Amino acid sequence: MTDETNEQAAATRCGFVALIGAPNVGKSTLVNALVGSKVTIVSRKVQTTRALIRGIVIEGNAQIILVDTPGIFAPKRRLDRAMVSTAWSGAHDADLVCVLFDARSGLDEEANAILAKLESVSHPKILVLNKIDLVPREKLLALAQTANERMHFEHTFMISALSGDGVADLRATLAKMVPEGPFLYPEDQMSDAPMRHLAAEITREKIYGHLHQELPYQSTVETDSWTDRKDGSIRIEQTIFVERESQRKIVLGKGGATIKAIGADSRKEIAEIMGVPVHLFLFVKVRENWGDDPDRYREMGLEFPKE
Repeated sequence: MTDETNEQAAATRCGFVALIGAPNVGKSTLVNALVGSKVTIVSRKVQTTRALIRGIVIEGNAQIILVDTPGIFAPKRRLDRAMVSTAWSGAHDADLVCVLFDARSGLDEEANAILAKLESVSHPKILVLNKIDLVPREKLLALAQTANERMHFEHTFMISALSGDGVADLRATLAKMVPEGPFLYPEDQMSDAPMRHLAAEITREKIYGHLHQELPYQSTVETDSWTDRKDGSIRIEQTIFVERESQRKIVLGKGGATIKAIGADSRKEIAEIMGVPVHLFLFVKVRENWGDDPDRYREMGLEFPKE
């Protein structure tokens, strides 16, 4: 082999891939499936991803940096506007854009609104139809055809992020499409979200899992302290913020049963990820109108909307 051939064989690729879609189409599940580990919150409640959480994938000689954007929807409140603005900034800043649709919903009002606004994004786009195991093949083919008639997509993938069906093919294609360049992160790193942030996201996911519709999704979790102890374990203190005293009582539960269950589930998952024992202490506080506090937006990695 010549020196030139060796140089070509060793060439690395690296790029940012934004996942765009309506709430609950499976973006976070897909990020976790592509990475092969949990890096972002997954919940049945919509609009749970708030900041741009990056999952990092090594595929052959390529490093794919996945940007899991908040679900795009019609914003009503300040927090909503911040989340939608963050999602579109992620699309404009990436090298590639994966447009994710729920195959069951098809090109509904939300999907059509996303397609219309995507026309202003100049990067190459890939169409990803998710949850294909729940839809007849004829409907899938018709949906893919209609979407491709509306907009030019470099590729179309039909996947089930939950089962992993089709995910490997998508990962391989993304690896070929990201631009040539050096890796931006260490090869063993799966996310650029600090563990403090991921730990808070895990606790927030457990809150949703235990309370379902009882608590508005405006609750937030912050990691106040993270201490590596001499025995190798980790001591974590987190505060769950809600907007009203009635919500605080819901999170605590009768005799503190709910907060204990949330803490146990969160501690177990954080310990599995860290590979060491975890001591987790949760506190619940009322912070009225935290949705209008610029500091809370900075904590979540969001830009505070002026109005």
